[in-house]
Amino acid sequence: MARSTIQPTAKRADARRNIEAILDAAAICLSRDADASIAEIAQAAGVGRVTLYGHFASRAELIDAVVARAIEEGDVALDSLDLSGEPSRALARLIEQSWLTLVQIGSLVTAAEFALSPERMRELHQRPASRVERLVERGQAEGVFRTDLPTSWLVGTLHRVMHGAAAEIEAGRLEPDAAAAVIAATVLATYTPPGAAVPSADTWMRS
Repeated sequence: MARSTIQPTAKRADARRNIEAILDAAAICLSRDADASIAEIAQAAGVGRVTLYGHFASRAELIDAVVARAIEEGDVALDSLDLSGEPSRALARLIEQSWLTLVQIGSLVTAAEFALSPERMRELHQRPASRVERLVERGQAEGVFRTDLPTSWLVGTLHRVMHGAAAEIEAGRLEPDAAAAVIAATVLATYTPPGAAVPSADTWMRS
């Protein structure tokens, strides 16, 4: 009786260890190379391809799992960020911290954009996007952010600008250390009501 109880438990523990090893290896491999193959990931994880496919039926499914984990971990880190006070200042702080999270994810997002559908990408980003949406709505209510454009458009603009900055860095046209300030300046200019003075993102991000 004891033997039959221990064996399934041991197998489940082994399976969990294999899954975590595969996800860790995928995160590293795909961050270095968005085109990293299943064979490369399996080798880095120290498992065979059969074992990997036993947990993830396809490369897309693996990418989905590793990106979902990375976004969730980054989002949890943002939970402690103070977004109170003046909305533009809070937005600049959120952009700075979100950009650091995006840098840590690296080419994972690029791999996901090729492997996953736009609908799935939106689903994965739903919780982080809701944080931005709440901040934008508060800024609109306080008259700091424009109300003549849909909130969803403003939230999506931030997402697109951040990924555009990553592409500019990869092309050598933007210095990584300058990216957060450039993103904030671009987004704050977009969010500011027509005719109002655009706040200085660089100054606020250092305050």
